[in-house]
Amino acid sequence: MSLSRRILVTGASGYVGGRLVRALLNEEIPVRVTVRDAKKITGQGWANEVEIAVGNATNFEEMKSALEGIHTAFYLLHSIGVGSDFDELEARMAKNFAKAAETAGVKQIVYLGGIANDDKQSKHLASRARTGEELRSTSVPVLELRAGIIIGSGSASFEMLRHLTHRLPVMTTPKWVSNRTHPIAIRDVLWYLTNAAKLAKPVNGIYDIGGPEILSYADMMQKFAKCSGLRKRWIIRVPVLTPKLSSLWIGFVTPVPTRLARPLIGSLINETVADPKKAIDAIIPKPPEGLIDVESAINLALSRTTSNQVETRWSDATVITAPWQKAQSDPAWAGEITHRDKREVFTDAPIDCVWRSIEQIGGETGWYGADFLWWARGMLDRVVGGVGLRRGRRDPKHLRVGDSLDFWRVDAIEKERLLRLYAEMILPGKAWLEFRIEEIDGKVQIIQEARFSPRGLGGQLYWYAILPLHAFVFPTMLRNIVRSSKRKALFGDA
Repeated sequence: MSLSRRILVTGASGYVGGRLVRALLNEEIPVRVTVRDAKKITGQGWANEVEIAVGNATNFEEMKSALEGIHTAFYLLHSIGVGSDFDELEARMAKNFAKAAETAGVKQIVYLGGIANDDKQSKHLASRARTGEELRSTSVPVLELRAGIIIGSGSASFEMLRHLTHRLPVMTTPKWVSNRTHPIAIRDVLWYLTNAAKLAKPVNGIYDIGGPEILSYADMMQKFAKCSGLRKRWIIRVPVLTPKLSSLWIGFVTPVPTRLARPLIGSLINETVADPKKAIDAIIPKPPEGLIDVESAINLALSRTTSNQVETRWSDATVITAPWQKAQSDPAWAGEITHRDKREVFTDAPIDCVWRSIEQIGGETGWYGADFLWWARGMLDRVVGGVGLRRGRRDPKHLRVGDSLDFWRVDAIEKERLLRLYAEMILPGKAWLEFRIEEIDGKVQIIQEARFSPRGLGGQLYWYAILPLHAFVFPTMLRNIVRSSKRKALFGDA
């Protein structure tokens, strides 16, 4: 089906947004995306197939410009992890977006929120509901789709479920694991969103979407164990595990950081079951083959994960850092102090083998030596509320700009030339790790440079405190990259 109407997708660098863009393009629907940093989507396979508008949802003029000529705008923005007042920020963003959409003449806003059954909602679900209210504050019709747990490769809910089930054959759990939930597969979420872009006329209303099964979180863990070939999990419910304690535990056991786990847990305290009175079937019918059940959704997600075909991940647009780390670079005139640790080496290994070794850094490959020190730094980061090392990689061999990589994020990448990583661990400043390679007189030069811009005296002390570790970690890393490159030249990636 081909439509002349133009669609805007916000949050295109996020988990749902990134997949929605591809789904719309597969339907030959023209797409414009709005992002705060165009670099974050340059690695996406669809980046050259869409219009890109750079803008922040809090800036009216930028949003108005992005929304000009748009028929349907998908609002998929979240601000979890930016601080305790994330709900106020989300409300301001939604109100500003709605006003800009009205001014630009947008015909339809589509918003993906969360199912909220009870009056006593978590702060996260209350913020989701308030976002919908702010979007409806103008004359533009708003179709609000409310979903519960989304099951799909790379989703935060799926990663939390996967790691809890895999790591804990016996677990003490809070009472909320017995609450009823209404999970839905990411494929079905995309079905509803894609068809919302094809509606014959604008729709104004709130509709719940859920899969074919209603079950408890404990039931989902048992189904996951079955799909993974694991024994039935022993689940002991205790009343003393509060949402705060639960999120701390999840932050320790799974790749999902505590500050992101907390709103997810908060959403499970209340039952999140789709209301039959809010069914969307009359507007968007179910897929011809029916909705995907939980076991099928888990199996699909596992197969994608195992075959390294995860298109987007929960961490793609999630940055949980200290406030002074928000900006990844400062203008040259700002006079920011930058400390550098620069090392270089030459090798006769082919440049493509050197590049493959560098591009495969992190995740299961590790950091080419000093594994204990990297592990300890990851544990320290998790203790203070950071992401730690458990995020791993989206793909074991290939990186793209915006990918999360353990406690780094890919800031820039040029094949067989440059890989620059930006630190997302908790630091008293901002840090980058960069690899540059160049062929000179038949040999390959590898330049490895760590840069750190300290914040105050604490940042300065931190840099000098870790210099002795640099003297061991970085030379070891370079030596092992060279060795890996030579092995690849002889034996390939096997």
